[in-house]
Amino acid sequence: MGIANQVAIIGTGLCKFGENFEMGYTDMLVEACLEAFQDAGIEPKQIQAAWLGTYLPFSWGFEGVAGTAVAEPLNLYPIPVVRVSNYCCTGMEAVRNAALAIAAGEYDLVLAVGVEKMREVPPRGSLVAQHVERGHPLYAKGRTAPGMFALLATRYFEEYGIGEEYLAKVAVKNHYHGSLNPKAHFQKEITEDMVRKAPRVAEPLGLLDCCPTTDGAAAVILTRTDLAPQFTRDYVVIQGVGTAVTGGYYTAQFDPTFSFTGFRSTREAAAIAYKQAGIQNPMREIDVVQCHDCFTITEIINYEDLGFCEKGKGWQLIRDGVTRLDGELPVNTDGGLKACGHPVGASGVRMIAHICDQIRGRAGKMQVKNARRGLAHTLGGPGSISTVFILGRD
Repeated sequence: MGIANQVAIIGTGLCKFGENFEMGYTDMLVEACLEAFQDAGIEPKQIQAAWLGTYLPFSWGFEGVAGTAVAEPLNLYPIPVVRVSNYCCTGMEAVRNAALAIAAGEYDLVLAVGVEKMREVPPRGSLVAQHVERGHPLYAKGRTAPGMFALLATRYFEEYGIGEEYLAKVAVKNHYHGSLNPKAHFQKEITEDMVRKAPRVAEPLGLLDCCPTTDGAAAVILTRTDLAPQFTRDYVVIQGVGTAVTGGYYTAQFDPTFSFTGFRSTREAAAIAYKQAGIQNPMREIDVVQCHDCFTITEIINYEDLGFCEKGKGWQLIRDGVTRLDGELPVNTDGGLKACGHPVGASGVRMIAHICDQIRGRAGKMQVKNARRGLAHTLGGPGSISTVFILGRD
């Protein structure tokens, strides 16, 4: 079914995520790619095609507008290199497109890399400002990402009778995981009291409920599963992948079927990936998860949309410690977007790379015991697009 078990990931690499003022866009890209080449045991000249995930190059500079941003610094001429942009699913979509090309038999060895340079502008030139100043003249005024997801938090509280204390538990968990990750933007633990007392961004979301603006790059090397043993015995297979688009950008929250307590795009993408991977009970059949936690409320909603619990019960998973590193289903074990940051084009590739590290048993202090199968999930725009990967052993 689909491309299940036809494509393997044989190498991963990423630079440190954070305020990388000392590094340019190309510096981060090259560092991540060279690490991935070394991990796979290959030379750049062996790559037959590449995909670049960069979401908004014109917001921060001019690098990343086309595949030349990869071909030039890595001297990959004359192979085809294509830039992908798909909101917050950008990096994961670069990997998906690379995997499809492998499965189609077009290439045997390819590169997917995600890069975003977001800290080179002042706050009033940030993604928030870009949205307001360049967006729809009516819908975009006063509309920000924190504001949109704050609406979901408010609705969720009203619908299921809980409060901000459960959002704080998500932030504390992910910052703890980030404290174990030497490549995370934030590597310091926080307390629930710190989360609740943080300045408000968009009620009920405070500063520590929101992911930071970050620089970063991540890369993966893909090949056919039957060819993978020629490169390494330690490879990870794509068991399923799904992408779904279920709404527009400006109009998503005007959809009369939108409940403000979940995202159809995630449910649809997950259904595709689960069917390919033969998964019927995600809670029991998945060992470790990377899901899109742009805001703390998003992670709780993701638990439900990804099928780990019933609707309205996601807060119970965080309350009971199920999604901690030592829990029954560890989620965002490297800190997630909350601690790693969210360089949009790089985040999805980072998630896939970390799941690969977990399955390969080399996640260090972040390692989940006996991790054999993992899930990586991104959610784009105001929840109108989602991508889900299932990764495991051959």
